[in-house]
Amino acid sequence: MELTSNLTLELSDQPFLLEKRIQLLNAIKQHGSISKAAKAVPMSYKAAWDAVDTMNNLSQTPIVSRETGGKGGGGTTLTQYGENLLKTYSILKEEQKRFLERLKQVTDVDKGTLKTIGRLSMQISARNQLSGKIEKIVKGVVNTQLHVQLKSGNRLVSIITNNAVESLGLDKGDDVTAIFKATSVLLATGEIHISAQNKFEGIVESIRAGKVNAEVVLSMGDLDRIVAVITKESVEALKIVPGSKVCAVIKATDIMIGK
Repeated sequence: MELTSNLTLELSDQPFLLEKRIQLLNAIKQHGSISKAAKAVPMSYKAAWDAVDTMNNLSQTPIVSRETGGKGGGGTTLTQYGENLLKTYSILKEEQKRFLERLKQVTDVDKGTLKTIGRLSMQISARNQLSGKIEKIVKGVVNTQLHVQLKSGNRLVSIITNNAVESLGLDKGDDVTAIFKATSVLLATGEIHISAQNKFEGIVESIRAGKVNAEVVLSMGDLDRIVAVITKESVEALKIVPGSKVCAVIKATDIMIGK
């Protein structure tokens, strides 16, 4: 896996130098014409002038100057400040490249640590977020079945739309996160016969009861945990206590997928 990152500099809390704008400045330096530079980037003539105006407005010293008249009929050139700005940006870009190379050396990026950091930074209200790897994809006319192997070895099935599969760019072998609400988890004891594809056996780790509902944490080994919110009355009726062996049932259509 390669580590890449775009370099963006800000002035007055506003994006100032973006990759696209740097390309435009280099093209202006090369062609001496805003129209030719816009075609080279590429971007529209208006977008090119908008970018130039934004940079000139944000900068205390003009970066691009417009020349009118003369034998050549005028043109667009970089100021001395603009030339120095490109050199400085080039130095920063090289330092950024070295930093990313160093980061790859000291970080087990291929083992997934950065992916884990990314998952931890994602804020979402659903209590259940289980990471796994796509094992099989079964595409239908409208929806797709995703078979995901969890860290505990259990297999989970999620049904999402074909459009969602395409927009996420999902493929076999991808690392994904299965997301579902605690209220979407049903709990059962004893032998059950039900059409739901996701049935996970585990041991009740803890129960936190309120006046009406109770939060039940189910452990599936040391690697995966499922949280269910059911009524306090159901906990009592099923005689669920810490240490009880129960089965968690989740409909495939209730499971969202994140990547």
